[in-house]
Amino acid sequence: MSFPAYGFDDDPAAMYQMLAARRGGVPKRFDEYYRCYPTVMLPGSEREHLNYGGKIIMPPSALEKLTRLHITYPMLFELINGQADKLTHAGVLEFVAEEGKVYLPNWMMKTIALEMGDIIQIKSTDLPSAALVKLQPQSVNFLDISDPKAVLEKAFRDFSTLTKGDIFSFSYNDTIYDVAVLEVKPTSDKMGVSMLETDVSVDFAAPVGYKEPTSTRGSGTSTPRSVHGAPAGGMLHNQGTMAQSINYDAIAPSSSTAAAGARAVSSNFLLGGQKLNSKKGGKAPTPKASTPVAGHSTNPPSQPIRRTNGPQPLRLAPNQLFFGYEIKPVKTQADKDKENAEAAQPHFAGQGNTLRGGVKRKGETKEERPEVEKKAEGTGTTGRRLDGRKT
Repeated sequence: MSFPAYGFDDDPAAMYQMLAARRGGVPKRFDEYYRCYPTVMLPGSEREHLNYGGKIIMPPSALEKLTRLHITYPMLFELINGQADKLTHAGVLEFVAEEGKVYLPNWMMKTIALEMGDIIQIKSTDLPSAALVKLQPQSVNFLDISDPKAVLEKAFRDFSTLTKGDIFSFSYNDTIYDVAVLEVKPTSDKMGVSMLETDVSVDFAAPVGYKEPTSTRGSGTSTPRSVHGAPAGGMLHNQGTMAQSINYDAIAPSSSTAAAGARAVSSNFLLGGQKLNSKKGGKAPTPKASTPVAGHSTNPPSQPIRRTNGPQPLRLAPNQLFFGYEIKPVKTQADKDKENAEAAQPHFAGQGNTLRGGVKRKGETKEERPEVEKKAEGTGTTGRRLDGRKT
């Protein structure tokens, strides 16, 4: 069968399209123009999460036309800024916008250089499922995220597509992160992939502004250094080492200052003195009769016991941490011999004194008394009885 009058011999696809058009079965492509606005201007209650995804809000008439055109799920669209010759891809979230308007996330408007109220062309399209995407964070703050792949996996739930050259935004822990799409696979002329119902591998490039830490010669670790001459103990801060910044030598549990403070706090003789018999006058006070009262104890309150033995705590200023320990060298054999020699010396090698204050002579017995005592006995003084009788 030939159609020489229409020239279909050279283009069988054109012939098929013409015949299908007569029967009304050719699926047409959705292609409309709208004025674009950021999602923060969407009427109704505030929906901040719409600004950190990859889906747009379209008018109800768009849904009606998409239904007539038999556009299959997922509905993916190509967004074109003809004046700047830039494009990206997106999915649709809802059809609740005013007629003639579409609402886009702010990062999407920046990507294709759109201002509020500009004209945008939207076409329906098909994209292959993503196999690999390579991303580059736009700030070193991205390194603060402990598990970036898990965070991005959750963020991608709000994205239908990714396009090479996009710089999308997502929110995590009240912080906004910007990430650039460097590469997508499989590659195509549209430079976009679908993120729906697919297993995708994520690769990361170094964040913008990131610098590799310089390694210290002679050590197996690589630590950032802001100045030369960092000690072997670790990283230098603007106050010196961590131990220097908190003045560790003064507040260490074994230091003399800290030990003196601990002894002063635990001392039991900081207050006024008291007699051992607890009497203030010549007569003991008469104890008062105590009547039991409900809810009250007659026993004296117990005083808290302060412990002075054991290691003392390291007291730091608020919002300050210290990771380290005091270095105690291992005792050598010479140190042990010196300690043993000191322990072997007698502890009571001094000269003893008597209770009378005199020096006790060697060989003196109890019967031998000084001359002073003998004179005291020979004074001839006699005692008297209280009743007047002679003794």
